[in-house]
Amino acid sequence: MADKISTQMRKGILEYIILGIINKWDIYWAEILDVLKSSDLIVVEWTIYPLLSRLKKEELISYYWIESDSGHPRKYYKLTSEWKNTLIVMEKTWGDIRNTIKQILNK
Repeated sequence: MADKISTQMRKGILEYIILGIINKWDIYWAEILDVLKSSDLIVVEWTIYPLLSRLKKEELISYYWIESDSGHPRKYYKLTSEWKNTLIVMEKTWGDIRNTIKQILNK
């Protein structure tokens, strides 16, 4: 039961975290996965792909291709100009949720 709860809570904030990661630098999807795994947010590839596709469709991110030494070009993601408002809303919402949880649990 604890694993299920943890997974659901992590999924709920994954979009916010990924936008925050891409905000720092243009990044290849495997690097996003590495950042998440190194931060104990265990995520698998099939979780990242649909999320990146949705963010692209919503015009929050775009991508470009770079040739790779391994022979296959890599798709690098970057934020579009639309992301700023979304990230601001996410940051405010996250802060509101944290404050609300603290208030409720500290009563």
